[in-house]
Amino acid sequence: MTVSTSPDGMWSIGELAEQAGVTVKTVRFYSDRGLLPEATRSAGGHRRYGPEALDRLRLIRSLRTLDLPLPQVDRILAQEDPPGATDALEDAVAGQLRELGTQLSSLRWREAALRLLRDCTPEERADRLRLIGAVTIPPNTDALAHFWRHVLPARLPARLLSTLLEAAVPQPPADPTPSEVLTFVRLHAVATDPRVRDIDIRRLAARTPAEACRPAVLYEGLAEACALALADVRAQRPPHAGEALDCFVTAHAGLHNTRDTPDFRRRLSTQLAQLAHPLIDRYWQLAGDLPSASSQPTIGAMDDWLRAALDAEVAQMDESDVRAGRDHGEGRPLARA
Repeated sequence: MTVSTSPDGMWSIGELAEQAGVTVKTVRFYSDRGLLPEATRSAGGHRRYGPEALDRLRLIRSLRTLDLPLPQVDRILAQEDPPGATDALEDAVAGQLRELGTQLSSLRWREAALRLLRDCTPEERADRLRLIGAVTIPPNTDALAHFWRHVLPARLPARLLSTLLEAAVPQPPADPTPSEVLTFVRLHAVATDPRVRDIDIRRLAARTPAEACRPAVLYEGLAEACALALADVRAQRPPHAGEALDCFVTAHAGLHNTRDTPDFRRRLSTQLAQLAHPLIDRYWQLAGDLPSASSQPTIGAMDDWLRAALDAEVAQMDESDVRAGRDHGEGRPLARA
């Protein structure tokens, strides 16, 4: 039903409410908040609204239906120029979509976590509850980044550190399965394990004078070596000598400002074995089970491949040395008298 205006072209608060299909209380609320200014007051002090108030009230209702907060509604309405109003609306919609995305992600994670608890045995439930309780929902990667900031050298350039963190820190799946929730919370537990402080990969540089140590050279070289090994790792080819391994060894030699020699490769193979830490191995194992690793092998997988290639080459060199010694009569049994 259409309500006509009075002779002065104004509506009362009740008439405006009826025209818009809302309650008088709603109109009064928006008026009191300054979102719906009255045009004038009657002689008796009652609010009076012009016809333009109906379009404004309908716009307010539409924005509130989208659950936009009142301050954002106010900013949209405050724009006098329609193009400006469009910009304000686009910003509000974008912000609302981001918030809804977070809420939906949280719901998906909660559902998967609940299913994980529902489907486990009573003996597993307490441990899984502990793991889940240590992670925010939806989870973030702050603890994983902190883990690597502790492990990596402190003197890396900001750009290189950012690149390494991006490659080493997997993003949590947006729509996880229960098993992926379990993998991620276990990964978080590894990153926050108190034993992290015992990890001392920095001993790679411990025997090099500070002025000669070049950690940036090492990690830039390792990134290049991983890129060269990527195709072999992805194709699951056995570790072997070649350009990727040479780049890997050269990177380590560059850390100490020394040359790549057979003796250096032997020492490096031993040193890397001594520096291995179960927490880091576990980290890469879990990271490799997340969806992100299905399209791109982890740095850990490529590092394992390169180290295995180095170990195999050193073993082959040692075997060659043994054979050479035998060929020169070393180690032959004495001739019988």
